[in-house]
Amino acid sequence: MVYIHKKNSGNYMKKFLYFTVFVSGMTTLAVEISASRLIGSVFGTSNLVWASIIGLILIYLTFGYYLGGKVADKSPNFKTLYKILAWGSFFIGVVPYIAKPLLRFAADAFDGLQIGILAGSFITVLVLFSIPVTLLGMISPFAIRMSIDDPKNAGNVSGKIYAVSTLGSFLGTFLPVLFFIPLIGTTNTFLVFSLFLLFISIVGLIRSIGIKSTLPYFSLILIILFLSAFIGSSSIKNSSGQIFEKESAYNYIQVLEKDGYYLLRLNEGQGVHSIYKAGEYDFGGPWQQFLVAPFFYEDVVPNNIKHMAIIGLAAGTTARQGIKVFPNVIIDGYEIDPSIVSVGKEFFGLNMTNLVIHIEDGRTGIRRSKIQYELIAVDAYRPPYIPWHMTTIEFFQIIYDHLTENGALAINVGRAPNDRRLIDGLFSTISTIFPSVYVMDIPGTFNSMIYATRNKTIQENLNSNMVFFSTSNEIDPLLTTSMFKAWSNLQSDPINVQIYTDDNAPIEWITNNMVLKYVFLNDQGIIQ
Repeated sequence: MVYIHKKNSGNYMKKFLYFTVFVSGMTTLAVEISASRLIGSVFGTSNLVWASIIGLILIYLTFGYYLGGKVADKSPNFKTLYKILAWGSFFIGVVPYIAKPLLRFAADAFDGLQIGILAGSFITVLVLFSIPVTLLGMISPFAIRMSIDDPKNAGNVSGKIYAVSTLGSFLGTFLPVLFFIPLIGTTNTFLVFSLFLLFISIVGLIRSIGIKSTLPYFSLILIILFLSAFIGSSSIKNSSGQIFEKESAYNYIQVLEKDGYYLLRLNEGQGVHSIYKAGEYDFGGPWQQFLVAPFFYEDVVPNNIKHMAIIGLAAGTTARQGIKVFPNVIIDGYEIDPSIVSVGKEFFGLNMTNLVIHIEDGRTGIRRSKIQYELIAVDAYRPPYIPWHMTTIEFFQIIYDHLTENGALAINVGRAPNDRRLIDGLFSTISTIFPSVYVMDIPGTFNSMIYATRNKTIQENLNSNMVFFSTSNEIDPLLTTSMFKAWSNLQSDPINVQIYTDDNAPIEWITNNMVLKYVFLNDQGIIQ
């Protein structure tokens, strides 16, 4: 009877081991995804940030695989396995609480471009993940060692372990992004996965060493819950004037109030995506400059603009300005993040009746549209990054096909002092499709506006229209002000460079290089 009991117990533990591997694999990927969101609220979500996270996670897992194999050979028992898992689970839960004050400190440093502090904070936060990820990496080789009874079955057992772990990883890739982070936030996502894996660890310890010997590990749960109660409810950032913050499936969203103006910032906050103050429309910046594009045609008046599309609606600043300037316009606004739209309705007056909001990717949305537009505005930046699929010849062909005969494109482009590579590339690419392309630099910003017309135009048309409008009481002053700014800041044609295609558009390489060059030179006092 005793022999049968031990055998049944051993079978149970091996079955439970597979479930443990599944949950461990799920948690490992959930930690990686959640780490990107934790760090992204301060350092952004560029491919540089992602590469740093993925690279270091892989290093930690590599060390964990190596260490796990050695420990498993020295102590091949379930007690050791579940102790390792318990501590890994615990550190997953405490890391975000340790990182949070450091990230707030880094957020302040980011606003002042204090590079030394930023670099140190970034590295420190990533190093914090070394302990839990290394411990989780030890689980798979340990599980293989515990599951092999006969060397003849080693390949079969190893394949099952890795298959189960990978299946868990698949689930861990989607659960944080699609469910937990938008619903409960990044910190609580760490908490959920930590406590669930810790529960699995405690069950495994109870089965292997008994409940009495397992009791000390219950204190790990209490510590995590204590941190959650006293630190978990604090804000992610503590920016001056902050009145709202939220994590969506796509962004960290922040609303600031300064001198009666509401400002929308996303992720690291290097850029204002929308601005609002009741009764005001002239905010400077890039928003109102989109409205200028149709007036490179001669004899065009605001009443002629019937349909406008905005790719990158955000909280609707350009849409509000467009509705004010163009009395007959219907606007299609494309915004991929529904949470931004909700914020726009709550804080930014995004309730215009002649605005149709589409929650989808802008390229996909405009391609599906059955409407021909007089004006298409592309403002899909997450400063200073622009989605590469909205920079290619294929994308601009879609835009061209959805413009009326006298339609125009306006696209907001970022730049750095003395670095216009992105503008050069977009100008060259757009010029392969559109017969007339113009560039203006928006004063006081690192933004340029590229205008393109479906039919051939000349820039003198803009001046003629501006002069005519300035004598009319029927033209909104916001339009004439924007036209004068565009005319006064038109640039000579850029040089011809590489044309971007869906197959080859090195946008991220250019923007990464541009940002790093500017940031480090600025930190040394070379660029002011």
